[in-house]
Formats: sequence, C-alpha cells, structure tokens
Amino acid sequence: MHVREHTVDVPLNWEEPGESISLFARELVDPVRKDEELPYLVYLQGGPGGKGPRPVSASGWIGQALKTHRVVLMDQRGMGRSTPVSGRRMAAMTAAEGANYLAHFRADSIVADAEHLRKAVFGGKRWSTLGQSYGGFLTLTYLSQAPEGLSACYVTGGLASIDPSAAEVYRRTYPRVAAKNREFYKRYPHDVELVGRLADRLAADDVRLPDGDRMTVRRLQSLGIDFGMQPGYERIHWLLDEAFDGDELSDTFLGQVQAQSSYLGNPLFAALQESIYGSGDGATGWAAEAERARRPEFAEDARPLLFTGEMMYPWMFEEIRGLRPFQGAVELLARRPGWPDLYDHEKLAANDVPVAAAVYFDDMYVDSGLQLDTASRVGNVQAWVTNEYEHDGLGSDRVFERLTELVAAIGGGIRDN
Repeated sequence: MHVREHTVDVPLNWEEPGESISLFARELVDPVRKDEELPYLVYLQGGPGGKGPRPVSASGWIGQALKTHRVVLMDQRGMGRSTPVSGRRMAAMTAAEGANYLAHFRADSIVADAEHLRKAVFGGKRWSTLGQSYGGFLTLTYLSQAPEGLSACYVTGGLASIDPSAAEVYRRTYPRVAAKNREFYKRYPHDVELVGRLADRLAADDVRLPDGDRMTVRRLQSLGIDFGMQPGYERIHWLLDEAFDGDELSDTFLGQVQAQSSYLGNPLFAALQESIYGSGDGATGWAAEAERARRPEFAEDARPLLFTGEMMYPWMFEEIRGLRPFQGAVELLARRPGWPDLYDHEKLAANDVPVAAAVYFDDMYVDSGLQLDTASRVGNVQAWVTNEYEHDGLGSDRVFERLTELVAAIGGGIRDN
C-alpha cells in the first residue's frame, strides 16, 4: 500500500465556528496505481467514537477496494489522531462544559468534517462511502445533509432507524441479547455453573482489578457485548476457562477483564452510546438502564446469570476508572431535552444515490426489523438480508464484494466522478 497522511483543522462547532480541532485521515492506494486518477472510497468507522483501521496488509475489504479505488481512512473527531477526547481533557472541564463539548462529536459534526475533507483535500470529487455499524448511521446523516458529495453508499449492519429512539432500540435489543445468552450456554453448558460461581464470589468479596477498580457482577455481565461478533462466544468461553486459580480468581482473568472493559482506548464509545440517538425534542434518559429494570432476567442475582450487550449504564461512570472523568457530562447529556435532527425524511425518501446495505438478520446491536423499515423508507436502497454473518461480517471477503455487485448492477460505484 502507498500511504499518504492528511491533517486539516475543522471547527469544533460547525454552527458557530470558533475553537478548532484537528481532523486526520490516511489515504491508501495500490502502489502500482498511485499516479492514476482513481475514485475515492471513504470508510465510515463504527462507534460512536471510531478511528480508521490501522491496516497491516492489503487484505480483506481494503484489499478488494484497492483494486478500483483510493481508500480514505478517517479518524472521526475525538479519536485516534483527530484531537482525541481523553479522560484528562474531560477532567479539566466542568460537567456543563464537558456536556457541551461532547455534544459536538455526533453524526452531524462528523459528516460536516467528511465534507470539508472531501473538498479541501480531495478536490471536491464525489466519493463513495463504506459505513460499518455506526458508520451506517453516519451514512444516513450524510444522505440527509450533503447527498451531492456522494456517488454510492455501502452499509454493513448499520441502517439506523430514521425515527431515532434509544428506548425503542433497547426494547428490541434486550431480547436479542437474551437469545445470544441462550445460544452461548447451549454451546457451553458447563459455563452456567462456572459463571454462577464466579458471580457469587464477586457479590460476596471485594475483588479488585489490577488498576484498583472493583470487579463487580455487573461489570462481569458487561463482557457480553462481545456476543454479537464472531467468534465472541469462544472468546468469552476461554476467558472464563481461566477464571479461577484454585479457589482464587486468577491474575490472567482479572487482567483480561480490565483490558476488555476499561474503555481506555475508546471512552467516547461509552460516553456517547445513547446520545447518538438524540434527535429533536426529548432526552435519551439512560434508556438502557430503564429497560433493564423492566427485565428481571438480567438481574445480578438471577441464575443463570445473563450477560448484557451494547448497553451503557450510569454505574459504569462511577466504577470504571477511565470513564469517571466523563460522569458529570454524560449525566447532563442523558437529561438534555433537545437535539438537532439527525435525518431529513424528505431528502431520504427522494434519495437517488445508490445504496447497498447488508442487513444481518440476527444482529445483536442494530435490530434488523428497524433496518428493513429504514430500507423501505429511503430511496434507492437495496437491502441484502442474510443470517450467515454476525455484526462484524465485513471481515469476510464476501460482504463488501456482494455490496459492490449490487451497486454495479444498477450502474453505480466505480464511475464516481
């Protein structure tokens, strides 16, 4: 891969430009074709809070895309080399300052950044987008704000509901998480007793992780966020396999739990998890916590103990060291009564940019029913519904290839300019 790096300044607040932050993107091209005029494909990373992949080889979807495109890997604002939002930065702000700051790291701002990058660095040529997970949410905002910049859109596991509601998202996803738990315990039935024993120990004793945080039952449950990926069941199973060293919890287990649940590498993922659904009037109001309270099967003393999924809870910002500096800000964001609209329904209904979307029927994170509703209400969308992949199906060689075939069949994709 031939690599070029780009850094531009963008306003923190696109509505009232003042303070600037840095935006970073990495451009990849096949070295043999580095002097050719090729169309651009910008990757919209999952998240919230996503940085572009750091590829070590021209393989997977990147290798496929490099056959026909220049690939742009943008670090979303607040991540990677794009003025990262850290606990240290948040600790220097009041809760109100922090909430106002974080409110500028949502889809509308990310799309404005991408448009600026397209015009300022890449000559204003239309480009295609590949949106994974939250990148699909960004795609819908992009189609609402600046469809003129797009030639084709590919989406994998991320056709968000265009009627954003955190409460509805969690009402639908908790049953999917419960189903994943049943599949996990069916595959590894002896883990039922092991997890119960582990939860009993954590409830009874003050167990500490290497960084000093208390290892609680609910932090154990939060590891189930991995159940929606492949091979998530296996990763959790083998983690549990080494949980005990005799009668004590092993250092290996505690170290891995800390690494997997600290959010040190991506605090925005936790801090903005519910705020990405804020649109129009009404607060998001800790929707995941409210829905969990209505589902006693997810209680900490329930047996078999159920793991949770892509849900963030108020306690995380008290108990997890790397998230504590965000606590005051996220509490205010959860109560914020109004947000800018994320999607323009009229523009989306009239959309003529070719869109091909992989809808994973058993997706644990983005409900397939909501995705199909969106596909029926956005113009020029081709939905490929499949149960062959989990949420990270883009890692398969087939998914991106299939989406490009769908767009190419109607004359879009390559002739981007």
